[in-house]
Amino acid sequence: MIDKWIAEATECDFKAALEVKKPKSWLKSVSAFANGIGGTLLFGIDDNRNMVGLTDAQADAEAISRLIKERISPYPNFILMPERKNGKDILILTVSSGHTTPYYYKADGVMEAYIRIGNESVIAPSFVLNQLVLKGMNRTYDTLTSEYDFKDYAFSKLRERYKVWTGNSMEDKLFDSFDIRNKHGKLTNTGALLADNSPIRHSRLFCTHWNGLDKSGGMVDALDSTEYSGSLIILLNEGISFVKRNMKTRWKKTANSRIEMPDYCERSVFEALVNALIHRDYLILGSEVHIDIYDDRLTIYSPGGMADGTRIQERDISNISSTRRNPALADIFARLGYMERQGSGFKKITEAYHAAHNYRKELEPEFYSDVTSFQVTLYNLNYGTSAKAAKITIEDENIAIDIDHVTIEVAIDRLNASPATIKKAKAVYENMGIDGIFGRSDISSITGDSVTAAGNLISKLKTANLIKAVKGYGKGKYRFIEPQK
Repeated sequence: MIDKWIAEATECDFKAALEVKKPKSWLKSVSAFANGIGGTLLFGIDDNRNMVGLTDAQADAEAISRLIKERISPYPNFILMPERKNGKDILILTVSSGHTTPYYYKADGVMEAYIRIGNESVIAPSFVLNQLVLKGMNRTYDTLTSEYDFKDYAFSKLRERYKVWTGNSMEDKLFDSFDIRNKHGKLTNTGALLADNSPIRHSRLFCTHWNGLDKSGGMVDALDSTEYSGSLIILLNEGISFVKRNMKTRWKKTANSRIEMPDYCERSVFEALVNALIHRDYLILGSEVHIDIYDDRLTIYSPGGMADGTRIQERDISNISSTRRNPALADIFARLGYMERQGSGFKKITEAYHAAHNYRKELEPEFYSDVTSFQVTLYNLNYGTSAKAAKITIEDENIAIDIDHVTIEVAIDRLNASPATIKKAKAVYENMGIDGIFGRSDISSITGDSVTAAGNLISKLKTANLIKAVKGYGKGKYRFIEPQK
């Protein structure tokens, strides 16, 4: 039993001895465990996990129970067990996750609530304290009544989506059953978030396409940048449109059709953005949902960590039960066909990537969370493939895409142009590869130049017989010419 705790416990603190005169040193962990997902304190084991034992385990056990009763409010559920190994006594204090949060440490007229961050117990920030208060009241932010009157706001986007998904017009009584307004005609926070012109100003979406691999990409830092506000439905639709506008799709002809290979799986982006908008912590003011697109990846950031206090990077993505921070919002989005009640969004994000024709193991989606934030990273499925001497085999179509086109890069190096122009031509090829279809606007987004300058680059590439016009994609579309082997 002892060895198991020492080896495996993550929510765990070790104390070589019981500090009776300075009980805050360990009682703050009791508060933090009760306010979080629970945890364990082991007395008689030092920080290096060496068993040193207790001099008088019985007296220490009595002091632990007394001090918890005197100093922690409300009284948390816990189990205190003695253990002996190699002739040494220790005490194992297991604190359960509490329902009547917040659990305060009180002394000298001061009351402080603690939470766990990593392996430390720290004073809960104001927004976390508000979360704990709501949890203790069995309430959630989205069900609270706002100061706004229902009659002053329109819900055309909500009505449109309901009509599309159900085939029926949205009756006024549904605003009550959906917890959008209360019996006095006031909007709930759910209603305020779904109104066309949402009055909740920190419910916004910032979208940026950066030039490069980070936020300091060079002469032009942002290739595209937009801020959206309004109904969550507007934010969702505009966010998906932004990603589509800023990603490219390669394709390969087969005998009977063609295979499309987008930079990002649309399904994965959709699930990640829905999760960010619905499960974000709206008590964190001054922070919004962000979509950031870089050359090699896309990240979606939202305020607030996992609703149950765990860290996503320590969980099995394929087996995460649904814990909803905003259940009323989640229920409406489920009724609108945007998400499932079972909470399978994380699994869908990874499964969509695994099913992509151009998926590679190193492009596995990544998830990260802490107390204040949640982030999903989706890697560009096409990044870096055009310059590699390799073959991608698509088994279900039984074809191989040869991307060993080093001679194109050699030809670009020999262009009758300035070094800066050659560098931009290489950037276009790196992004588009041998199969990408592009025009002046695509080149402009890659290089950061004007559309006119992009047209001049196209002329140079045409003169060098490196690109050719293609039909069926609109006027002025080209692709690189496969070199003669």
